[in-house]
Amino acid sequence: MTSQHPHGIRQYEVEQIWGDLKTGIDHIYQKENMLPARYMELYTHVYNYCTTVTCITGKSGEDSGKGSRSSRKGHHRGHVSLPTTSGVSAGGGAQFVGLELYKKLRDYLKTYINKLRNRAPVTLAEYGILQFYTETWEDFRFSSKVLNGICQYLNRHWVKRECDEGRKGIYEIYNLALVTWREVLFKPLNASVTKSILQLIERERRSEAVNTRLIQGVIESYVELGLNEDDPSAKGPTLSVYKEAFENDFLMETETYYRIESSNFLKINSVTEYMKKAKQRLAEEEERVHRYLDKSTLLDLQKRCEVVLIENKLDQFYLEYQQLLENDRNADLERMYELVSKVSYGLARLKELLESHIQTRGLDRLSRCLDDCVRSPEVYVNTILAVHGSFHQLVVSAFRNDPGFVAALDRACGAFINRNAVTALVDNSTSKSPELLAKFCHHLLRRGGSSKEVDEDQLEETLNSVLVVFKYIEDKDVFLKFYHKFLAQRLVQQMSVSDDAEASTISKLKQACGFEYTSKLQRMFQDTGLSKTLNENFKKHLDESAERLDIEFNIQVLTTGSWPLPPSPEFTLPRELERSFNRFTAFYATQHTGRRLQWLYNHSKGDIIANCFKSKYTFQASTFQMSVLLQYNQSKQLSVEQLCVNTGLLEPLMLQVLQILLKSRLLMVVSEDVGESSEQEEYELHTDTVVGLFEGYKNRRLRVNLNVPLKTETKCDQEQTHKVIEEDRKIVIQACIVRIMKMRKLLKHQQLVSEVLGQLSSRFKPKIQVIKKCIDILIEKEYLERVEGEKDTYSYLA
Repeated sequence: MTSQHPHGIRQYEVEQIWGDLKTGIDHIYQKENMLPARYMELYTHVYNYCTTVTCITGKSGEDSGKGSRSSRKGHHRGHVSLPTTSGVSAGGGAQFVGLELYKKLRDYLKTYINKLRNRAPVTLAEYGILQFYTETWEDFRFSSKVLNGICQYLNRHWVKRECDEGRKGIYEIYNLALVTWREVLFKPLNASVTKSILQLIERERRSEAVNTRLIQGVIESYVELGLNEDDPSAKGPTLSVYKEAFENDFLMETETYYRIESSNFLKINSVTEYMKKAKQRLAEEEERVHRYLDKSTLLDLQKRCEVVLIENKLDQFYLEYQQLLENDRNADLERMYELVSKVSYGLARLKELLESHIQTRGLDRLSRCLDDCVRSPEVYVNTILAVHGSFHQLVVSAFRNDPGFVAALDRACGAFINRNAVTALVDNSTSKSPELLAKFCHHLLRRGGSSKEVDEDQLEETLNSVLVVFKYIEDKDVFLKFYHKFLAQRLVQQMSVSDDAEASTISKLKQACGFEYTSKLQRMFQDTGLSKTLNENFKKHLDESAERLDIEFNIQVLTTGSWPLPPSPEFTLPRELERSFNRFTAFYATQHTGRRLQWLYNHSKGDIIANCFKSKYTFQASTFQMSVLLQYNQSKQLSVEQLCVNTGLLEPLMLQVLQILLKSRLLMVVSEDVGESSEQEEYELHTDTVVGLFEGYKNRRLRVNLNVPLKTETKCDQEQTHKVIEEDRKIVIQACIVRIMKMRKLLKHQQLVSEVLGQLSSRFKPKIQVIKKCIDILIEKEYLERVEGEKDTYSYLA
């Protein structure tokens, strides 16, 4: 029955609605079909209890009933007034009640869940407890959501108001059902349920077929039961139940399982097989989380597994790592890197071992071909490139181009390239590698220098490889000095395989070391270009003049200071060449005023045609050789002294020129007793030795190259180059010291030395003794002075 409030407010008692409401709730939890009309009837019971309807018009009870439905409909449009402090709105609105109904629902849920618990199986055989729990939970969860929908008005108003006012122990009806489930059924059974889950997971790890749907159902229950007790209205679980009831035990069981399995596996299997197994296990555990565990478990699970499967086995990994490197087992190395990288400090030791192994391998490879490397720069550089190439590929593929492993490769290559069995043969060991590298470039870029012809693409690829070795060279100034000299030879002799290849190499060096490093090289190229234009203009000049030259004449005008070419020795130009010499000198004077030409006869060459033999031969000869051969137009036999007087060459140089012509069988030493050429490899020549033209000269080739380097050049050239390098270094060090002191004004000796080493390390590594000498030189020149009263302190003198 309903009662009438004196102010016209109709009231409902809980007992009036509970009977029919309880019957409906029974049907819900028994999963009986429910029509929408029945659902709305139950909803109306809750609504009627929670609200009282104002009767403003004073109509009959029947009208009041209609008014009640109208007001209910109006509420859904948002027109129900909230109660005042007295429980009745000032305008005759509504007040919200619900405590008695809330108690009835709570007691019903507790009674119902107790009945469910009593139906739990006594024995746990074949995981019956999991089957019971999962099925019961799914039914209960579904029914509780339906109940929550019926009680939605109670949730939105009375429960919300109670929670807003800070009352504890009040939840929305669905959460009330979860809390009651947790207290009545979950807590007594969770130990058994969790144990069964862990047993199922262990069976799955042993590759047995299990019903993972049972595990998934229980895990979902554990997650959902983790309500936020401090804020019942907060959305989403806190995972407290999941972690306390399952995750902690799961992680401990996982750690124990894999500790035992890994130890047993390694007793009968190799480390490489173990790595495959460990990788497989890590993937399985990650997949397990994605299939039926909560994603929050993944990080802790991975960390535990990595400690047991990887971190605890690092010593065994390191021992196997060395063997894998020795046998080039790149696939296994990649697998080891992938595993060990999961340990924060694990890769440091692998980097150290890789660096040591690369250095040892490089030294060993160079030692085994020591003789060939000394004789052939090509063998030396290709051996280095082979070692670097193999390990570079390893770092890129197996170690994922990890910066730490790239740095280890660089350190190792720098160590064995600059100091090895080949460089140990000379005193200044670090200068040998740049010298050999420059020679390799010379052979590569000189026409006919390489042992086999290569196309442009192969040449470019090889040049890129050269730059790889160049990167590791400590004394880059040594490389530059030799490269500078060899480039001059190629350009002067017009023996470059390709101007594009030369320009490409200089561009690469410029990118690696900067403009200053290659400025002279670029100016040399500019000179060759200007020389071509100059020759064209000279030919036009000759064509326009009445007198033409009897010979073909080409000239290269080079800038002094850019070309590392020694001055020509004393020499008298043959009269056959004087006319060309004078014509060009006069022409150049008209083109450039104030410039003086310094002729480098020692770098000149030409073709000389011989008509004195049975066949007509063309000889490619140096200017000195041409001068000697032209003397035999006047006489068939001449003494060494006569040749020196006629050519103006000093005797030591003349002897070198004659030795080459004698070896080619073009000239012969006239024996005093028989007047014939003596058969010797080396001829002992004196001032009075007579040398004659060998008229019986024969050669299968009609064009013969006589222009080979003189012994005096080849012997002294390297020593002279190294001396020049040492002197240049002193100038560079002094300039560096002045720059530093000009900026710092006052500096301690040790700091100054340290800064000099730092600034010059990209070009070469200065010796400490040389730096000290340079400081003393600058003090003598009054660029610096020692500070009185302060030990080892220098100040800059402006």
